[in-house]
Amino acid sequence: MQTDYETADTLDVRGESCPMPVVKTKSAVDALEPNAVLEVLATDPGSVSDIRGWADATADVELLDQREAVLDGETVYEHYVRRVE
Repeated sequence: MQTDYETADTLDVRGESCPMPVVKTKSAVDALEPNAVLEVLATDPGSVSDIRGWADATADVELLDQREAVLDGETVYEHYVRRVE
């Protein structure tokens, strides 16, 4: 099921590998208002399990969705993370 989210911000970490997608996602989520959604664009396939694991272990974060897309000829992993109160 594909759902569109109203995102407060987009974090582009394409080209970066572990652990940077998670490190930068954490910083970006910390800067969000409660209930705001962050879109993260990554090319590291490991970001799928890394961001899922981080979100599961973080009390004030909810992973809404993860998708795989092709942008500009490369596989991009889209992550949608909400900061919860």
